[in-house]
Amino acid sequence: MPDTHVPAPPSAPGALPLLGHAVPLLRSPGRFLESLPSRGPLVQVRLGPLRALVVCDPELTRRVLVDDRVFDKGGPLFDRGREALGSGILTCAHSTHRRQRRLTQPAFHPGRLPAYSVTMAHRIGRVAHGWHDGRVVDVLAEMHDLTASVTAATMFGDRSLGVPLTELAGDFDTLSRSLYRRTLLPRFLDRLPTPGNRGYLRARERLRRTVGRFVADCRRHGEDRGDLLSMLVGPHGSAEEATSGDRLSHDEVTDQVTAFFIAGIETVAATLAWSFHLIGGHPGVEERLHAEVDSVLTDAPAAYEDLPRLAFTKRVVTETLRLYPPVWLLTRRVTTETVLGGCRLPAGTAVVYSPFLLHRMPSLHQDPDSFDPDRWEPERARSMRREALIPFGGGPRKCMGDTFGMTESVLALATFARRWRLLPVDGARVRPAPGGILNPRGLRMRTRLRTPCADG
Repeated sequence: MPDTHVPAPPSAPGALPLLGHAVPLLRSPGRFLESLPSRGPLVQVRLGPLRALVVCDPELTRRVLVDDRVFDKGGPLFDRGREALGSGILTCAHSTHRRQRRLTQPAFHPGRLPAYSVTMAHRIGRVAHGWHDGRVVDVLAEMHDLTASVTAATMFGDRSLGVPLTELAGDFDTLSRSLYRRTLLPRFLDRLPTPGNRGYLRARERLRRTVGRFVADCRRHGEDRGDLLSMLVGPHGSAEEATSGDRLSHDEVTDQVTAFFIAGIETVAATLAWSFHLIGGHPGVEERLHAEVDSVLTDAPAAYEDLPRLAFTKRVVTETLRLYPPVWLLTRRVTTETVLGGCRLPAGTAVVYSPFLLHRMPSLHQDPDSFDPDRWEPERARSMRREALIPFGGGPRKCMGDTFGMTESVLALATFARRWRLLPVDGARVRPAPGGILNPRGLRMRTRLRTPCADG
């Protein structure tokens, strides 16, 4: 049995009645999180009336990620996530995860990535060639439109969605923006007839109906078109196989599609938007990026075959993921009494870990707040601890779409960088907007058409 006399973790200051630490986590979450490690490896916070422990130590974070039986997906964020997205692979409990992973993993098999990349390149190229010189663009909105188009094409192929893609993507965006706020605030506020609550409920119900109808139609026709949905539905099989566990049921496929779609749109859009912001503020990085894409690419969009020669572009994306991991705050729930960092954790304890916090620790990264893509050069990266970069999580629950997302991000950044410069707009104030995804707020930039260097 764990020692019952181990000390309780210290508490973060500034909690308010009913709201707990919701105010600093909504107003300046990065600053609040970075203030916690000085108090200890584990720090108590309050999310509304709920107490939770924030893990502020790399090794303890690794244990939480690796031991998914004791530190199961749960806690306030995932409880809210299941309300919005169902119990798919991103949100399901340990008891159903292994089966779901076995049945969904083939959709992300490396052998399918070249075909997905053709679809990505086509959609990316169409958007990159559709911009106009001298425009001031809302970068995040532009990247949302792009990633929604790419995700729909790779998920659904050439099937008709039956609804405008903008409506579908808008509903996903509503869920993403609402999720973080609903995680931090007391549940009794859910019952208030506010515009935010009504919009959230409308978006959730409309998405379930739309995606469910689409899954049913795909299963009825039972044709493998090489897209993600074909793999999830599994055209070969019967209802009896679904019952026996060898095939995903209708509701399970609906949950997977809903989760994959929101992840595919939101995470890559945020990564690309932050990349453009960081490049725009670092002329030396921009110059090297342009030199690389000019030497590798022709006038055609970046393709799967170009990836090995886009090493610096990939390092730019990786460093962006370090500084601004889209999934920046996650929760777990302790399933059985345990000891973590010398503290006894009863079953049911909510645990919080943050890739954002870990990625900016001086103990893991030299000059952690600087934008330095070269820290991911192979020689330097080899000396880093595994916990130094976890934008896709880790352990048994590591995101299985990590290579898919990295491929799309590198192809998009390279294609846009060869054709365009994005220049900061004078007076624009860009700051993180905390939500389910860490998006840049106020990111408007001016497009400038480039003339690539003829000699690379």
